[in-house]
Amino acid sequence: MDHTNDVQHIARVVLGPADPGYDEEVAGFQTGFRHRPELVVGAADADEVRRAVTYAAGRGLTVSVQATGHGLPGASDGGLLITTRRMDGVRIDPAARTARIDAGVRWAQVVAAASPHGLAPLSGSSPGVGAVSYVLGGGIGLLGRRFGYASDHVRALEVVTADGELRRLTARGPDGDLWRALLGGGNAVRLGVVTAMEIDLFPVAALYGGYVRYGEESVETAVRAYLEWTRGVPDEMTSGLAVMSYPDAPGLPEHLRGRYVATVSVAYSGDGAAGARLVAPLRAAAPVLEDTLRELSYAENATVYAEPDQPHAYYGDNAMVRGLDAETAVRVVKATGPGQPVWSVTQISHLGGALGRSGGGGLDSVPHRSAAYAVRMLSVLTPDTGVARVRALHREVFALLGEQVLGRAGNFSFGGGDEVEGLHDTTLSAALSQTKRRYDPTAVF
Repeated sequence: MDHTNDVQHIARVVLGPADPGYDEEVAGFQTGFRHRPELVVGAADADEVRRAVTYAAGRGLTVSVQATGHGLPGASDGGLLITTRRMDGVRIDPAARTARIDAGVRWAQVVAAASPHGLAPLSGSSPGVGAVSYVLGGGIGLLGRRFGYASDHVRALEVVTADGELRRLTARGPDGDLWRALLGGGNAVRLGVVTAMEIDLFPVAALYGGYVRYGEESVETAVRAYLEWTRGVPDEMTSGLAVMSYPDAPGLPEHLRGRYVATVSVAYSGDGAAGARLVAPLRAAAPVLEDTLRELSYAENATVYAEPDQPHAYYGDNAMVRGLDAETAVRVVKATGPGQPVWSVTQISHLGGALGRSGGGGLDSVPHRSAAYAVRMLSVLTPDTGVARVRALHREVFALLGEQVLGRAGNFSFGGGDEVEGLHDTTLSAALSQTKRRYDPTAVF
């Protein structure tokens, strides 16, 4: 359908597939999947979002939303895509310890604005990720075990629903079912376009953090030592272990090229001396290939996990588990190690602490709070390793976890399209479906 003659009233940036700039507008961090909409609206404010939704609903077009494209659930063709990267306002209220963030804001912007006040958001491991979509998925961040999910600390939401109305939501407001569905629902619940949110900030100016890396001969020892270590750390310590084989490629540090390594990343939001004492068992567990642990400002938090910042193609999934013994963890790691046809990173994230408590007071959709760990896989997509091959490997690996699996977390599912199995239990899924029927009966989103 040709929409070129009746769209300019929607927004300043409205593009079709034949228009210059279209490919750049739909591009995101994830390059393995890409939206190919009939129209893309580069929204600059909530009014443009509202007009785009109204236009799409009136013409039978489905609506998708993209901020940074990190957690793109899968490729989609047709419909109308709203990109929110131009909506990048951040306003800090240091007295109230809050931040108001617009739909396209990245965590790096929030951290930079809050840090001069000695405050920190419940941000994740990658500063380039869109803050709003991260929070809507729950948000397991660097301060998670101390303060809980990012979605536990939302003061207000502003959202455009399928009827084109801009609503302001609070936990105890009249649209409580919509509030509950949006917070923690992630990609499983598509109910509107969140144009802004108000979130809590916390008096954390510094961390003791970074990572300890071990070589191939110590990977199994590191896995066992890490799991044992997590059983005795305080809630102020959030951490994760990643095991991967680095390619023998130019541009990588010489000491990592072609090596199979295990990396333990930690973020301790307490006294630096206490942090050093707490990580001493990790340093002593096996010969250390690299050690970046130190006292650092929260503004330097990106160095804790040191994740790649260049767009690439990948597929990711996860299993939230009630427990994880060392033998099972070692089997999982071996199943994804050297010699496998699919290049993958296997991660074990330590949960518990405040993440296990219902900070949302039951007024949210965050699943599987009782999980002790999240076991995650991120696999690189290449012309030789398509999605079907990667999914088969993921099924094989997650099957090793057996009856310990509670389900999946939406924040760690990348490329799964409409796959919602395991995200919520039967009761909550039914409630979310009812909310969907109330606010989006014709499935605009």
